[in-house]
Amino acid sequence: MHTNSLLSSEERLDFAKAYRQLLAVTEETILADDRAKIKRYVRNAVEKNAPSKDVYGLNLAVRYVDTAMIVADEIGLKRPSILAVLLSPLAMGGYCSLKEIEKDFGSDSAGIIRGLIKTQELYGKNAAIDNEHFRSLLLSFAEDVRVVLIMISERLYLMRAAKRITNEAYRLQIAVGASYLYAPLSHKLGLYKIKSELEDLSFKFRDRETYDFIKKKLNETKRSRDKYIAEFIAPVEEKLKTMGFHFDIKGRTKSIHSIHNKLLKQKIEFEKIYDLFAIRIILDTPLEKEKAECWQVYSVVTDMYQPNPKRMKDWLSVPKSNGYESLHVTVMGPEGRWVEVQIRTRRMDEIAEKGLAAHWKYKGVKSENGLDQWLNNVREVLEHIDSSPTEFVDDFKMDLYDDEIFVFTPKGDLFKLPQQATVLDFAFAIHTAVGSKCVSAKINGKNVSIKHKLQSGDQVEIQTSPNQTPKQDWLNIVVTSRARVKIKQSLKEQSAKQIEYAKELLHRRFKNRKIDEEEPKLMRLIKKMAYKTVTAFYADIANGQLDVNTVIDNYLEQEKKEQEGTEHADRSVESYHLPPVLDNETLKKEDVLMIGQNLTGIEYSLAKCCNPIYGDEIFGFISVHGIKIHRLNCPNAPSMFKNYGYRVVKSRWASKPGANYPVALKVIGQDDIGILTNITSIISKEKGMMLRSINVDSKDGLFQGTLTVLLSDTAVMNNLIKKIKTVKGVKHVSRY
Repeated sequence: MHTNSLLSSEERLDFAKAYRQLLAVTEETILADDRAKIKRYVRNAVEKNAPSKDVYGLNLAVRYVDTAMIVADEIGLKRPSILAVLLSPLAMGGYCSLKEIEKDFGSDSAGIIRGLIKTQELYGKNAAIDNEHFRSLLLSFAEDVRVVLIMISERLYLMRAAKRITNEAYRLQIAVGASYLYAPLSHKLGLYKIKSELEDLSFKFRDRETYDFIKKKLNETKRSRDKYIAEFIAPVEEKLKTMGFHFDIKGRTKSIHSIHNKLLKQKIEFEKIYDLFAIRIILDTPLEKEKAECWQVYSVVTDMYQPNPKRMKDWLSVPKSNGYESLHVTVMGPEGRWVEVQIRTRRMDEIAEKGLAAHWKYKGVKSENGLDQWLNNVREVLEHIDSSPTEFVDDFKMDLYDDEIFVFTPKGDLFKLPQQATVLDFAFAIHTAVGSKCVSAKINGKNVSIKHKLQSGDQVEIQTSPNQTPKQDWLNIVVTSRARVKIKQSLKEQSAKQIEYAKELLHRRFKNRKIDEEEPKLMRLIKKMAYKTVTAFYADIANGQLDVNTVIDNYLEQEKKEQEGTEHADRSVESYHLPPVLDNETLKKEDVLMIGQNLTGIEYSLAKCCNPIYGDEIFGFISVHGIKIHRLNCPNAPSMFKNYGYRVVKSRWASKPGANYPVALKVIGQDDIGILTNITSIISKEKGMMLRSINVDSKDGLFQGTLTVLLSDTAVMNNLIKKIKTVKGVKHVSRY
């Protein structure tokens, strides 16, 4: 390829090595004519001054050749996908058109590139995955799975190359994306080797100290571990050879990431972990004898070593939905140590290593059917999605991460569901109409509720009622994205019907009592009744919590007061108008924060959910828009630490800024306009402080207001709160 002007001398060596390897692997796939055309495309891009580096400072030519190598060798995709990887940066940069690519290389490659272009924002400056991009990725997934396989390959390349990325924030963002999305997607697609590598590399950059500790411990124990594996294998190997089997047998150390999870889950020291490795037996056997010979080997192993029946996993009879097939058994080895043994054939091992691509090679084998069903569920969920982006990601990721159980209908039809799935999940898996009318179930003849958690092997008969409809609390029962989406869709439809009914009822009652209904007056009444939304107001009418006649009586009372113009109405805080104020810069562009390992100069912004100010204890949270700074006591902090701890970075104030921060104060007091006047007077007299906005609402002689004030730090804020508390009539002051 004509890339000399794009490469440094060191990069030229890396590129030459990678390109030779790619040519060797794709010799029978990529034609000589293809290579000649690609050279012409690259030469044209160089002449048009195409950039040589990506946003991370990595060389583009090396990046895409290495990615193509992963796609071809480690995943096993063919010509259209390999060409798509090599040509996609040229198409995205505008150096060639999809029409040209389709003409020279075929519609299949052009179609894959089209899918990659749709999701190219995932590889923008901020590499952490946000919710909308996650949905975009899955849409491409539903159209052509090869697009996601290529994206996983590119993320694997970025993780391998991360040590050459000098910007630590970029490295951390790439690592978070790998852990948050690409590793679980790899798992779902059966790419177990890639999944483990992504998890290990991500862990390495997110927590280097713990990673190095585990790696050091593994190195220290390698000799004794190898000796133990050899002792365990020897008698099994001898017996299988005498029985005429052709096989490979080896010990495989578990990933650093999985060992770390064991340390956390079991709360033990490294030395007390016994299952640091697994023994894998891979048989060379024809397709028709696979099951029988795997069970024969199982019998040999369990005759020699005592098995643990609770840790036996049979993915031969019922493969995982991603096509994974294997027998796993845990046995008591020498010295009383538990050892996991995995038994599979060469075909099964290739599927476990290369996942989806290997299914196409072994087309027709039943294990691929489950994956097809899962992909169909993906498409259906995406077509009907109606939740917020955050809810969507949380719902969908459950399906990515969870292990599976297998349950049956009375007719013997098999369904695969995540662990913790309930009767209600199973009902929606059968059909939306069955789920919506589900009232209970019979499992092995015994009545159970819709909340009952299913176990592998359960035979489930769903009981329905024509009067049943989905309820709000059902969302707390189900765990599958399909069920959650269908329930939310139904609840929204029910809510819309109820609101229309309530509107019609109120309008008819106004008409019956011969009262003119004025929209502005009704809106003011709804606000005074403390409803945050009009929808909530009508919902209470629909479900009988709010009487229509009471609403009309309050409407008439309000109308009477407005006409009389009472003193109380004039004196209410709701008649207060804030004088115009000049806005102020909330933050000057200067380094006032220290993020991570004493880093400055990193892009960040202050989270609006808690509005941290100088003096607050804070932490950073990685998002697609950079790093968001939150207060340690932010209401969202517990959820962030529990669910997304890997996206949290240490942060502290480095220096006091020369700018003010917005702080929201909650004030409750007697409904008198004079109180607000006194409070605003206090603020106006404070040096360097400014009142930005006031929102107040009054009810039953009291007002509740939110004051947004620009001030410099927590000491100034606490002093202001003390002064406001001294105002006569003020009942409560606190920070939001």
